[in-house]
Amino acid sequence: MSATFDLNERPDYDEVLQKIADYVLTYEITSEEAWNTARYCLMDTLGCGLLALRFPECTKHLGPIVEGTVVPHGARVPGTAYRLDPVKAAWDIGCIIRWLDYNDTWLAAEWGHPSDNLGAILAVSDHLSQKRIAEGKDAITMRTVLEAMIMAHEIQGVLALENSFNRVGLDHVVLVKVASTAVASKMMSANREQMLSALSHAWVDGHALRTYRHAPNAGSRKSWAAGDATSRAVRLADIAMRGEMGIPGVLTAPQWGFYDVLFSKTNKDQKLKPEAEREFSISQDFGSYVMENILFKISFPAEFHAQTAAEAAVTLHPEVKDRLDEIDRIVITTHESAIRIISKVGKLANAADRDHCLQYMTAVPLIFGNLTAEHYEDDFHENNPIIDTLREKMEIVEDERYTLEYLEPDKRSIANAVQVFFKDGSSTSKVAVEYPIGHRKRRKEGMPLLEQKFRANLATRFPAQRCKVISELCKEQNTLESTPVQEFVELFAI
Repeated sequence: MSATFDLNERPDYDEVLQKIADYVLTYEITSEEAWNTARYCLMDTLGCGLLALRFPECTKHLGPIVEGTVVPHGARVPGTAYRLDPVKAAWDIGCIIRWLDYNDTWLAAEWGHPSDNLGAILAVSDHLSQKRIAEGKDAITMRTVLEAMIMAHEIQGVLALENSFNRVGLDHVVLVKVASTAVASKMMSANREQMLSALSHAWVDGHALRTYRHAPNAGSRKSWAAGDATSRAVRLADIAMRGEMGIPGVLTAPQWGFYDVLFSKTNKDQKLKPEAEREFSISQDFGSYVMENILFKISFPAEFHAQTAAEAAVTLHPEVKDRLDEIDRIVITTHESAIRIISKVGKLANAADRDHCLQYMTAVPLIFGNLTAEHYEDDFHENNPIIDTLREKMEIVEDERYTLEYLEPDKRSIANAVQVFFKDGSSTSKVAVEYPIGHRKRRKEGMPLLEQKFRANLATRFPAQRCKVISELCKEQNTLESTPVQEFVELFAI
């Protein structure tokens, strides 16, 4: 008798692929909150990309592969003069968006940054809209961009709710690739078969190991990995649109499918999971939940699990800034995910290492009262040895309530508390912050600050009059939604 994996009966497409395709092709977004939040997300994401252009380590990656290449109806990279093919444009846009670790975040069993998908969305929509105008057709409007953002957020975020890719050693950008492939295919006018084919290739593709996010290998690849994923998504969508056959059982095929090859073992001890635990768990239908609940990084360009620790440290700064030499120990009370991802002792090798270190991201605002992208640079670190002195005095403690409420659907807190103890036996109060200012529970407080962040980021790249035009356009939901994509992107071109 033949083994199961030798049985050559071509299956129907895996159920997960069908759910994603049917959602993207048929779902109507009716949530006013989702549409409005997507507008804020667009502003914030583009602003983060503009700010990243101040850093040569980022800009060295940008531009055409072959210098001087001319691309008809080329997609623009915001804040630059580049006009690129959509595949490279997606790479570049995704790179600048993610470079400073300042765009939105989603925290669940898997983590990630759903606005990374804007790399593919903006590149494809800008190129196609220009092409449509040249052919005498109607332009693609920014409402299509916002719709694609909501859907990409939803695909990435819902798949992340109960499925931990990090525990099997895979990076979360696999979900960026899948989500971007889905929405890019839709913008390319894919039918259901083409959509399913594209999604199957996204899952069968090579997937990034997340070793570049952790000791001892943490480095700058984590800042362009999502751009790479969005770029690959555009390429795979294009391949499917050319009629390439799909791989229907890409997830479930015995021995050779994603589940058995990449989702069957635990990263800790490499033991096999029971078969029932290898398949993805999708606990709710796709809708607009993720965009409505997305987390914005408003105050600090820092890995999100440390946002509330940095906020607590800023609160304590006036009390400790003149007593740094008197500090005996610093206790950071946190949740399990923060300990697993960003708690680090020992030497930090580079800026990418520092912006993923809980201790570093707490020490800097304790000392200086703020935390900016410049605080991670080599020169700043080398000129301020007090940072590492404080790091060595830090104790990391898990609060089980923080860990539990981090995963509770009606809470999803990202809590941290900081308390400083001095050599004379005195101490500060224990300052706890359970919800960062970018959380849904703090939207009323946070959105005016997000707008300020956007305006400040615009001002790093454009003259005042251009900043004003962009800001006013982005404030008006209906006007923004009706704006042709190529006209919107033109405002961000140099």
